[in-house]
Amino acid sequence: MSNVPDLTKIRGKREETKASNRQAIIDAARIVFADLGYGATTVRDIIRATNLASGTFYNYFKSKEEVFQALQDETALRVRPRLRAERIRARNFEEFIVGTFRSYFDFVKNDQTTFIAVRRHREIPRVRIDTPEVIAGFEELRVDIENAIENGVLPPADADLLMASMVGVAFEVAHQMLTRDDVTADDAARFATALFLGGVQALPRKAKPGKKK
Repeated sequence: MSNVPDLTKIRGKREETKASNRQAIIDAARIVFADLGYGATTVRDIIRATNLASGTFYNYFKSKEEVFQALQDETALRVRPRLRAERIRARNFEEFIVGTFRSYFDFVKNDQTTFIAVRRHREIPRVRIDTPEVIAGFEELRVDIENAIENGVLPPADADLLMASMVGVAFEVAHQMLTRDDVTADDAARFATALFLGGVQALPRKAKPGKKK
């Protein structure tokens, strides 16, 4: 029997430890940001919420801002597939809107700590929210809106403005949902859907390329 160590297993274990440590830092930051707010949180607060040595933090992140951005990207990666699946299967305007909103509000309701942690960045206006995965999520929504308009699922409208409106309404209504005991995820989805079903029809129509209004 050879006494030569299995380098593949060693490397695999090392990578597993790295991934575990990084995730532990993000999970700790999620709780601390939600509890203290971004502005009041320090790197030391995050480290104290983990079982890691203080120096370990800097093997993965340079600052609390980097952890915050990683938290946003991780959240976007978890929610984006759910939202896109709802939009792709939609057969009409109502299904497109209600499916998107209900899926998002369900996600927020089931992971309130993350939503609160991410929302509290507003205490510090300079904090970046334009992380790669967040931007990719917005772009996916815009593309899905354009495709839905092209396929007749949505009425003709400015895709960029409609995307921004949906994002803004989703974020603010989700906040209200979590701060009120009388609003469920379904209530929030119904409200947002009614708002868009009634309001989008009155929007100025955007002419298709090559055609005049």
